[in-house]
Amino acid sequence: MQFCLSGHAVSPNTENTIENIVLFLHGLGSNGEDLIQLAPYFASKIESTVFISPNAPEACDIAPPEAQDSFQWFSLQNRDPQAIEGGVAGVTPRLHTFMDEILAHYKVSAKNLYIVGFSQGTMMSLFAAPRYKEQIGGIVGFSGALPGGMELAQNPEEFKKMPILLIHGEEDDVVPHTSLGLADIALRQTGFDVKTVSRPGLGHSIDEEGLVAAIEFVEGLVKK
Repeated sequence: MQFCLSGHAVSPNTENTIENIVLFLHGLGSNGEDLIQLAPYFASKIESTVFISPNAPEACDIAPPEAQDSFQWFSLQNRDPQAIEGGVAGVTPRLHTFMDEILAHYKVSAKNLYIVGFSQGTMMSLFAAPRYKEQIGGIVGFSGALPGGMELAQNPEEFKKMPILLIHGEEDDVVPHTSLGLADIALRQTGFDVKTVSRPGLGHSIDEEGLVAAIEFVEGLVKK
């Protein structure tokens, strides 16, 4: 089947029926190959799961011309909050279509879909998942922020609510650590079940402790 986004997938080693999907959403200037490298760590704890890591649909507009494998979900040339919200809203239908496609292809229900995002991928996760037609299983967001938080607070009954884990380095100089607290407050006020992990000394990255927390969170949701 041809999907609307290209990328990478890792299927379980066993012949068991696929019961879950973990969808990785990479950050600005990266590609699907980046986060798919996390799949073996998740797979060691979560069985019967396919891991999918698509390339974002646009070439990164701040990458040098020779960077052919550099993608973005939306432009961040203008970092005004309204511009960011407009960018993420514009590409959300494409991500929703991709979610439709992979759920249909693997015959998995939305409640068994888990999204793991990094940076811009976290922004996509936190915006797109609550606005999807069905409730997904959960979200892990590394080093990101929440676009559209005011809309969530004003119309909480209109959004699907899933468990969320937010992980952020305290020394992040790309997406400030303060974004974690702002997202936590807005999501909780809207009725989401949110857990947060702050990583002392960590910049805009994923460390071992954060990865372990993410795996344990998804594992707990899968085994509920």
